[in-house]
Amino acid sequence: MKKPIGLLFLTIIILSFSNINEKKYPQNYFRSPVDHTPYISGTFGELRPNHFHSGIDIKSKHGKIGDPLYASADGFVSRLKVQASGYGKAIYIDHPNGYTTVYAHLDKFPEEIEQYIKEQQHSNQSFFVDLYPEKNKFIFKQGEIVGTMGNTGRSYGPHIHFEIRNTATEEPINPLLFGFKIKDNIAPKLHQIKIYELNNKHEEKNGFVRNIKKGSSGIHYIGGDTLTINAWRMGIGIKAYDHMNGTDNWNGVYSIETFVDDELIHKTEFEKFHFDDTRYVNAHIDYREKLLNKAWFNKCYRMPGNHLPMYPVLDNDGVFPISANKTQKITIRVADVHKNMSTLIFWVKRAKEIQAPKDETFNYILPHNEENIIDRGNLFLQFPPKTFYENLYLKFSSSPDESSDVYSNMYHIHHKKIPLHKWYQIGIEVKNIPEEKRSKAFIALCNGGKSIESQGGKWEGNRLIASARELGDFCIMVDEIPPKISPIVFKENLRGYSKISFRLSDNIKTSKKLDSYTWNGYIDGEWILFVPNSSETIITHYFDKNLSKGKHNFRLELTDERGNLSVFEKTFLR
Repeated sequence: MKKPIGLLFLTIIILSFSNINEKKYPQNYFRSPVDHTPYISGTFGELRPNHFHSGIDIKSKHGKIGDPLYASADGFVSRLKVQASGYGKAIYIDHPNGYTTVYAHLDKFPEEIEQYIKEQQHSNQSFFVDLYPEKNKFIFKQGEIVGTMGNTGRSYGPHIHFEIRNTATEEPINPLLFGFKIKDNIAPKLHQIKIYELNNKHEEKNGFVRNIKKGSSGIHYIGGDTLTINAWRMGIGIKAYDHMNGTDNWNGVYSIETFVDDELIHKTEFEKFHFDDTRYVNAHIDYREKLLNKAWFNKCYRMPGNHLPMYPVLDNDGVFPISANKTQKITIRVADVHKNMSTLIFWVKRAKEIQAPKDETFNYILPHNEENIIDRGNLFLQFPPKTFYENLYLKFSSSPDESSDVYSNMYHIHHKKIPLHKWYQIGIEVKNIPEEKRSKAFIALCNGGKSIESQGGKWEGNRLIASARELGDFCIMVDEIPPKISPIVFKENLRGYSKISFRLSDNIKTSKKLDSYTWNGYIDGEWILFVPNSSETIITHYFDKNLSKGKHNFRLELTDERGNLSVFEKTFLR
């Protein structure tokens, strides 16, 4: 009789705890940023490449750009940002209750704001602007139009990315905790679990995946019920998605709870996070599964170098010993923000004889919480503390490369399946490079086939030093090839045309820390604004209505990261 009473008490505690977040945040203070029924295509905390999703995505009413967007509450514009990727066109509004709402991927701002941004772009001679207007320059009342829904930035269809942040800390908070009315009575769907067999340092020594099935009672299970574990301790990962009424999107879940013999040992809750922590998503997920199989598993235990605040502080961080004398009941509860829940129950037991995994050879042990420096003369590596999420048993080798465009050995630094949280310094000693080529030299990451990514580089004596955020194969190469400018819309007679556009390309891809290239366009010697697409491969200039009729001189300059310059210069008629 004790177990059912204990479970009932546990259920009451869980249901009580689920209402805490609602009491934290004002209910019905913010209105929806759209007038139509909001259908969610992306949830808060959703797992994304190298980051957690920091808001909710609301679909367009008819799948087209142009839906009006409304201020969720009274406030003033504190920030305006325009970029090619990321949020595209975004507006930030501070509210008197201590929160900030963010509206991203806009097609257009209100006319007054559009004109203000255009003036700043011309003043800075840059499409990319990040502006902080004076407090009372742009004021909105709740329900006033702040722009129109678009598809700008890193967007894959017309929608609004909507956030609510703590103004003081800039932490994004799950908007669905603020009382928005979303129809949702569908529980998350559970797809697979992964069992991690761990050593005494909580390092994975083996892992295997099992499919999840739903029983007639509604409880989920695994075929065979009881899993035999070849280790003294284990962790669990789960692949699960949330679904909502009226949409077929596979969204992220809100919470995951793990119980061993009905005792809570780990919980993940996507209530809020800090942008400084968002890259810890690579420690929260099974990075190797994502990389190799495009599978997104939430780990239900904390890796040693995972410093996310979205887990309760537990003694074992979700790792638990496996009993030698009995089977242990595992319960995983996955819920969405509207308290729809799916439950998985299965059992585990320890193997009678534990087979030790084969020892792997390695060159260096790099503790995850310490600075690690390797200086071999011809190769220098400096990893800041907390670069890795667990200790790395680094494998290293080098080989000569006689290619005509390579000016160093090829250095094989472990492999790309290991996620890195921070940028590290890499220095490579050059060999036999002509003096005139030194300014064009860069450190190349050569991972797979002919794929080359420049990490840039600056000279320190005879070493080229750069920052990198991946492991893999590195060498020194040279880039002396100018980028390409290809006209898409341009000819001598442009009477009746509203725009000109060009395709830009370069022979070398660059890391995200570097600008691939920069461009500047001029008509009759005056700088003009070009609008790039999200990948910055196509730029478009829309003619000013005041441009006079007649003959004009046009010049476009394109410079890549190593300073190679291309120029397109012609005359045209208006």
